[in-house]
Amino acid sequence: MKRMAWFIAISGLACALSLELVSGGRAAAFIAGAEPFAVTLALTIGLAATCFAFGLATGDCSWVDRLWSVAPVVFAWIYAARGGFGPRASTAALIVTLWGIRLTANFARRGGYTGTEDYRWSALRERIPSPLVWQAFNAAFICSGQLGVITLFSAPIGLFAAPSRDFGAAFAASALLPLFFLAYETAADREQWEFQLRKGASLAARAAGADLAEDADRTEDAEAEAGFRSSGLFRLSRHPAYFGELGFWWSLYLIGAAGSGSLVNWRAVGPIALTAIFAGSTRFTESLSAGKYPAYADYRASTSAIIPWFPGRRRIHVARQVP
Repeated sequence: MKRMAWFIAISGLACALSLELVSGGRAAAFIAGAEPFAVTLALTIGLAATCFAFGLATGDCSWVDRLWSVAPVVFAWIYAARGGFGPRASTAALIVTLWGIRLTANFARRGGYTGTEDYRWSALRERIPSPLVWQAFNAAFICSGQLGVITLFSAPIGLFAAPSRDFGAAFAASALLPLFFLAYETAADREQWEFQLRKGASLAARAAGADLAEDADRTEDAEAEAGFRSSGLFRLSRHPAYFGELGFWWSLYLIGAAGSGSLVNWRAVGPIALTAIFAGSTRFTESLSAGKYPAYADYRASTSAIIPWFPGRRRIHVARQVP
């Protein structure tokens, strides 16, 4: 946690410096008068520089991951402030805040703030043996690229900032849509967390030479032995949390764009970029899972990737995962 405290402090200083540089030494006037997107972009520059510096110093490339649930909340309230904290902009910012609280809590219980690097970065580092190339990738994609995507998918909140627009019953009803997707990904994270606890207990019992409990649910036992979850929401898609996450940000964009009078807006690039990130993450994560769990290929062949759909027929393989 000491490193995290230093990271927060230096991030604040880097953001202040970035605002000063971008504004030519007139940060206060820039914040008050510039387009909110320009302000969030200036903050992104400072955050990207901090993440890259901390990655070099610690050998841990998950610093952007620790900002993923925080930066959009800050950006959302910047947009709300520019809209005079009107009811529509404030409601959108509040919904994003609820999203941030959920994601932060889930990331924390998985040990994300205690110095544990995401396993995908470790696996990717092994595929890029050159330290120079790896640091170039770290700077361009992990730090600048991902924070740029965060800035872009937060931008649709600006569509809610027109102070002249009323709250309205239609807007209140439409606000339930991102809340539905928020609830969906919360349920998916809970199912995955419970499975990981059960899987950990199964591995501990096996290491101790014990058999699985006789009264345990056999479907759950098969899942733990196979190494991945395939029941509940994971029966309908392999990445239900991704479906909830994409649905959340796309619904915010569509609601905001509809309120602005046109569904076509440059801010659509945000959810499009997020969709591209998740598509790439799905392919890479599943390449690791397929190499680790023999039954995963059958699960992938019979289950939708992200969008929930009726599962196909598949055999249940029980095979021990590769350590």
